Amino acid sequence: MNEHVRPQRGTTQAAEGLPRLRWTIDDLDQMLAAGVLTEDDRVELIGGELVPMSAKGPLHESVKVALTDWISRRLPTGLRMGVELGWRLDKVTYCEPDIVIVPAGKSPSKVPAVDALLAIEVADSSETYDLGTKAKVYASFGVREYWVLLAASRKIIVHREPGKTGYQSVREAGPSETVAPMLLPGLTLCVADLEIVTDD
Repeated sequence: MNEHVRPQRGTTQAAEGLPRLRWTIDDLDQMLAAGVLTEDDRVELIGGELVPMSAKGPLHESVKVALTDWISRRLPTGLRMGVELGWRLDKVTYCEPDIVIVPAGKSPSKVPAVDALLAIEVADSSETYDLGTKAKVYASFGVREYWVLLAASRKIIVHREPGKTGYQSVREAGPSETVAPMLLPGLTLCVADLEIVTDD
């Protein structure tokens, strides 16, 4: 019977109890530099564990393009929008939100989570991950408002009041309902008004 030896580097522990090598953002950068991973390898680093991301389908991309276009035409001065940037939340957590809005003058990829004004994920095949794991990660780092726009139903799940175990306030807004970020009250959105172009 093989005995599981605890690796010398830090570890994480999966649900079945087996240890996992703990990776850092520095490790991720080195793997990219060495060609072990490429920019086409879609991964996030969650608490030291590499998580493969699902491919983004045409519906996801159509909704994301419509949303980024809508925000870019209405974003107040003094703010910056990052799109699919590599967000380095700490040394072992790297996420790629579809959209994050931060104060101008701050690097979107390195801005502290508590300084972000709004993070948005467009969810198609990633709905379970975005509403589960990703929501807990953002909440634990103090992202004050997090939206998940469900591509198929056009609903927005609005997350507020972050805490260590998740968001204390979670509500669903329908496609025809107007929503506004609490830190960006002038940036109201009704998903039904987005110009989403699809092939069907």
